[in-house]
Amino acid sequence: MPERRRAGQESVYRAVNSKRPVNLNLSTIHFPLPAITSIVHRITGVILFVGLIFAFWALSESLASPAGFDAVSDALANNFLAKLIAWGLVSALAFHFVAGIKHLFMDADFGVTLEGGVQKAQITVIISAVLIILAGVWIW
Repeated sequence: MPERRRAGQESVYRAVNSKRPVNLNLSTIHFPLPAITSIVHRITGVILFVGLIFAFWALSESLASPAGFDAVSDALANNFLAKLIAWGLVSALAFHFVAGIKHLFMDADFGVTLEGGVQKAQITVIISAVLIILAGVWIW
């Protein structure tokens, strides 16, 4: 019995079995800005997930006793590494939040064109950069 194929499957079959060279070196591929913002959105989500461990630990210590609160606030005021971690988490939160709002607009069918996607990615980067700079000023 011959194999039945639907319309359009033939081109997919030919593309998969073609002898074209495959470039798997990601450093040579030029990603457009919407792709970069999408990848960074996923990365910031992972950073926030892991960073919650430190945030919950600091919250737990600061709520346990007055001495714990003083230790956490002293670390955030005087320790460069603690400030850097706090700034990194706030920066990741800022970008992730702005990119999430962008996704909500796209889910509501606002600007779901190539030009709209590039424009929204540019706006995401600009607003996130401003928020990250403001977070740095606030923390330091």
